[in-house]
Amino acid sequence: MQPLLYTIIEKRRLHEMLETFYQCISLPIQVLDENGEILDKYGEQNSYCSIFKSYLPKDDSCEKLHSSASKLAMSLGETYIFACHSNLNHIVFPLSNNNVLLGSILIGPFLMDTPDSLLLADIAKRYDIPTIPLLELYEEANTLPLLEPSKVTHISRLLFYMFSGLVIDSRNQFMINHNKLYQQSKINESIQQYKATEHIHKRAYPYEKEKALITKLKTGDTQKAKALLNDLLGYVFFAEGNNLEVVKSRALELSSLLSRAAIEGGATSDSVLKINNQFLMSLQKIKTLDDLCYRLQETIDVFTDCMFNYIPSKSNEIIKKAIRYISKNFTRNLTLDEVANHVHLNPTYFSTLFKQSTGSSFKEYLNMVRIEESKRLLANTDYSIIDISLATGFEDQSYFSKVFKKFTGLTPKQYR
Repeated sequence: MQPLLYTIIEKRRLHEMLETFYQCISLPIQVLDENGEILDKYGEQNSYCSIFKSYLPKDDSCEKLHSSASKLAMSLGETYIFACHSNLNHIVFPLSNNNVLLGSILIGPFLMDTPDSLLLADIAKRYDIPTIPLLELYEEANTLPLLEPSKVTHISRLLFYMFSGLVIDSRNQFMINHNKLYQQSKINESIQQYKATEHIHKRAYPYEKEKALITKLKTGDTQKAKALLNDLLGYVFFAEGNNLEVVKSRALELSSLLSRAAIEGGATSDSVLKINNQFLMSLQKIKTLDDLCYRLQETIDVFTDCMFNYIPSKSNEIIKKAIRYISKNFTRNLTLDEVANHVHLNPTYFSTLFKQSTGSSFKEYLNMVRIEESKRLLANTDYSIIDISLATGFEDQSYFSKVFKKFTGLTPKQYR
């Protein structure tokens, strides 16, 4: 039966890549299946391994270790450098599709330090190896490739560059896994900072960072916006714990905040509504905190794109000026004539220009701004629905509920 890996990747192509790598780097390289069994190889196995394997316990094996290392590398989203049972170094790169391990590329064994008595004393103690085979191991260890750590790092990168594009979706999945790991490390740093200063802040919500997040999003500084998002998520975990449903509710609030910022930055109501609906639907499918945090981070990129890629350059400043005015005055009875007058345009011409630039009519856009603010109030306050409708510029609660359901698919009561 053909190995699963070869149903996805052409065997001949993979063999040629092994040969190329070996001829250039002169390190043994192997293709392994998902269980760590060798499918193909270049470079001969060193006698060191042959001698050592006979002393491994029956419930353990090199194949088992290699498979485990491959799965760990897949979860990390990058190559993984590790030491085997006998303290020899290897580099593994997983070959996966849709986060399923198909096999891996294994390089090694090699050493990064000159073999000495300590190396052998350690494995002799762990595996009860007699003196004579131990001396043979020492002799063979001196024939193994000896590499500087910096060179190992470069070889590891080369391995990634060569093989990451082999499987459809594999490279993207590795990058996602890697980015998730990085994001969680930043969130954990934030949690530790809040713990260290708990007696000072008394768990006060960092509103100043929330405001900074809005500013960074509006200016298109996604890198700093994501850093602030991770800090806010760190506070949520610090204050609320790791309850997925609780964090989901906080994620909805953050999404509403980002929506409001995008609208104030000039994004179209249609695009913001679409993003919100997609985020709401994705929340139902998310099962882990890592995925939830990463989904929020992706949303920052999407909102930024819809802010900076929507208005033709000719009308850019006029429409942005109108949008800023709407953002500041939406809570009262704001009319198209008033906004047109603010930007010194004929109301009919302004209405046409606004529709062409934003994809929404003036009324649709105004309602979108009001609904985003009402979502924030519903999630964060105990105000009655009628009070929220009045506070966001709706003069009639029934009309407010109708518009709210049109934009969100839920009634205000259901959303709360």
